[in-house]
Amino acid sequence: MKDALAIHRELLERETRHEIVRLPTAIADADELPKALGLPAVRCLVTRVYACNDVHRAQRFLAGVIVPAGGRPPTGAVRLAVGARLIRPARPDLVNALTEYAAGLVCPLLLPDTMPLLIDERAVDRVPADDAVYTATGEPSTALGIRALDLFSLCGAKPVAL
Repeated sequence: MKDALAIHRELLERETRHEIVRLPTAIADADELPKALGLPAVRCLVTRVYACNDVHRAQRFLAGVIVPAGGRPPTGAVRLAVGARLIRPARPDLVNALTEYAAGLVCPLLLPDTMPLLIDERAVDRVPADDAVYTATGEPSTALGIRALDLFSLCGAKPVAL
């Protein structure tokens, strides 16, 4: 399983400033980050993972969507953005197996290249590029603090109006 150490090593290799934050209480889901860190939800980003069926080839794939903590993107908008015929939240065992992160604590970094990743445009617009944002690390006791611009560029997510 991927964890804070794997993320830390990757970011050090890329010479990206970041911080692995020890949380005062363990969390079961990334939506709990604002409360654990005492921050507004717009500064805490969650990666939602969806199981999709392709429109043309009927192949199955996972897609990720980065939204502020507590946010849920409309599945219809996600379906259209990734070109899927059907879409639903991915089962936890599938998320664990394919992303190598604990379900509910998925970090938007180090995801499989085959997994399309979207980001809600509002999440990008609401946080100044030089401000820190926080996201899950796959572990219940840590979070990643990173400059918003660095996270947005490193994860390669496609901005979409959701």
